[in-house]
Amino acid sequence: MNLVLFAFLILGGLGLVFGGVLAFASRVFAVEVDPREEAIAGCLPGANCGGCGFPGCGGYAAAVVKGEAPVNKCTAGGAAVAAQIAEIMGVAAGESVKMVAAVHCSGCGAAHQKYEYIGVHDCVAAARLPGGGPLSCDFGCLGMGSCEKVCPFDAIHVVDGVAKVDEDKCKACNQCVDVCPRHIIALEPYKTKKHVTIPCSSKEKGPAVTKVCTNGCIGCSLCAKSCPKEAITMVNNLAVIDYEKCIGCGICAQKCPRKLITVDGKVPEVKPAAPKAAPAAPKAAAPAAEAPKAETKE
Repeated sequence: MNLVLFAFLILGGLGLVFGGVLAFASRVFAVEVDPREEAIAGCLPGANCGGCGFPGCGGYAAAVVKGEAPVNKCTAGGAAVAAQIAEIMGVAAGESVKMVAAVHCSGCGAAHQKYEYIGVHDCVAAARLPGGGPLSCDFGCLGMGSCEKVCPFDAIHVVDGVAKVDEDKCKACNQCVDVCPRHIIALEPYKTKKHVTIPCSSKEKGPAVTKVCTNGCIGCSLCAKSCPKEAITMVNNLAVIDYEKCIGCGICAQKCPRKLITVDGKVPEVKPAAPKAAPAAPKAAAPAAEAPKAETKE
């Protein structure tokens, strides 16, 4: 009995000693946290999506306080959260441009397959196979939903063999961009009233594109030639939009012979040209006035 009591006393004493040591260490080695960091973390949506480029909301809050990140970097929170953070930091929120993920593939090459794939239904897994997957187009969407699985906002889904983005739900967190093995998803700025995008990533020449896709970019450059702001250039046989110059006029979409370019997610209908007016009939010449006859005397 005495041994048991003695053991309890020893354990209790050790607990007190170690507890005191830990309490002393916690005070000596304590890291002071700026109260603004906690306030900013409270404003953030808590999605921990990584769209800001930092490890979670806590990492972003710490970066803002240290001056390593702007106050409007939270894509999930948007302008409302940026305004709250700016008020905490005592700075101006600044203008934030809405970004949204865009899948640069129309999905019109899904019917062209090199072989039948029966493996794991995942783009990353399929891309590791010979040829980079079963799709004949080396630049097209594999359509197995790796992007859909990682999206924390349920903003992207595979529809008819190609990933489609719900622009209202998308928070530009960059998760789908990072996971896509074909690297055909990118964030695009919504700076104009109407958003123009080119849903193709193929860098092949025209004849090679038409063999594997019914409406991929053939590099004809008609869109680039028709753009009034010179916002489109041809890069490796592919039309690319410079969104710093694009005004969203949609003329390029009207001129595209493949009906590939979309405006606000849709291919605009080409308006038929107005019929030419018939040429006016020439006016009949006025009859010449008769000269007065001279009077003859009888």
